[in-house]
Amino acid sequence: METDLIVAGRRMSSRLIVGTGKYKTPEVMEAALRASGAEMVTVAIRRVNLNDRGNDAFWTHLPKNMVVLPNTAGCYNTADAVRVSRLAREVLDTPLIKLEVLGDPKTLLPDTHALLEATAILVKEGFQVLAYTNDDPILAKRLEEAGVAAVMPLAAPIGSGRGIQNPINIQFLRESVRTVPVIVDAGVGTASDAAVAMELGVDGVLMNTAIAEATDPVLMAEAMKWGVQAGRAAFMAGRMPRREYAAPSSPVAGVVGAK
Repeated sequence: METDLIVAGRRMSSRLIVGTGKYKTPEVMEAALRASGAEMVTVAIRRVNLNDRGNDAFWTHLPKNMVVLPNTAGCYNTADAVRVSRLAREVLDTPLIKLEVLGDPKTLLPDTHALLEATAILVKEGFQVLAYTNDDPILAKRLEEAGVAAVMPLAAPIGSGRGIQNPINIQFLRESVRTVPVIVDAGVGTASDAAVAMELGVDGVLMNTAIAEATDPVLMAEAMKWGVQAGRAAFMAGRMPRREYAAPSSPVAGVVGAK
């Protein structure tokens, strides 16, 4: 089976992508990132000091081999999202961008019209766009056609920890998008949620709050690593069919006295 996740030409052995927000200390963040086994980490460009490269700066706590995926968290319109994306590319020297264009500060749900608009602009400028979107299979297909490097549907509202709210939508979306990875982003609360997402056939899971706000973030990061791996293995193995009634685990054919 294909064990690696390939995003924008980058091959990673881990299918877990992690974030950097909400940790109590930079040291806890660094330990959790390492425990997760992730090879890509997302950073909110509007919430970090891009120019601070001191001995204890935010950047010094990112494991050296992790791919930095800048994101446009906090942007509520096309112009802001495009501006922040360009800033990220200029400062971090990467074409990667996790594109978030939010439509509402309460739900943090995406503004899908602005998302498509910003995607078209950034793809034309050579960005490799990983698009945070809702769980709409039709919109996901439009994003794929627009040239994104990955489609990232939410499982539930950002930071809610509610798990996979619409599994059938995620399954339909996975079937709709054929040429780029589908990575569940937002809403995962614990390792079983990550496993469920992977069992639906998605290519990866991105999470932040579920790890950062755990009682023990480092241990939760490790649990998430195993949850993603278990879910992927179960999907590739192919689950047993669901049955309406019980079926014996051991056949009775050939047993003396069996009818």
